[in-house]
Amino acid sequence: MLKAYKTEIFPSSEQKQKIHRTMGVCRFIYNFYLAYNKKIYEKEERFVSSYDFSKWLNQEFLPVNPNFSLITEVSSKSVKQSIMNADRAFRNFFERRTRFPVWKKKGNSNVKMYFVKNGEKQIISCERHKIKIPTLGWVRLKEKGYIPMNPKTHVIKNGTVSMKAGRYYVSVLVEEAVPAKPVLNDFGIGIDLGIKEFAICSNGKFFANINKSAYIRKLKKSLKRQQKKLSRKYESRKK
Repeated sequence: MLKAYKTEIFPSSEQKQKIHRTMGVCRFIYNFYLAYNKKIYEKEERFVSSYDFSKWLNQEFLPVNPNFSLITEVSSKSVKQSIMNADRAFRNFFERRTRFPVWKKKGNSNVKMYFVKNGEKQIISCERHKIKIPTLGWVRLKEKGYIPMNPKTHVIKNGTVSMKAGRYYVSVLVEEAVPAKPVLNDFGIGIDLGIKEFAICSNGKFFANINKSAYIRKLKKSLKRQQKKLSRKYESRKK
């Protein structure tokens, strides 16, 4: 079972610089992918997938453009996720679910720093008052104990770091162990009251609902018989 948690964090000055740098690169990569795809489509009328763009970026563009080395200095997972987000935006447009993707502008775009759990051995650690985010290290949490901490029952699969109005937030997706269903004991019994049946028990027994109209008619007939008996007794005593 997957469950999402979001809370405010208090990064240090150095961590804030890394967050801003990563978000800036993610914004650039998103816009770069849009521009590259638009250019290719106008020339060759084809769509470049996220995989092909990543391959071209790492093997052809970056080796001959050292001025863009900042792309390789931030989290590779965040860069890859930005390309995948742009790819999804294009596919939604082609499938007529949304309008044509727009550029992400500085200051008013929902750009996030993405991180993910790698493999079975590496875990994203979390304690009562702090969380260990890849490339950032330990970051203080505002709500202490809000994010589950036990790695045996709760595993953080991935997360994002976002910023709004000068405040920083972390959102994580946690895989939680499904609690075992309780086993019914012989000495206990559950009862469910219903409309069709008056009561249904967990051992399989049920009790039929009382038909009130039929019960009232039967009661009236019985009362009439009793009244007749009383009347006959009263008449016999008068004689």
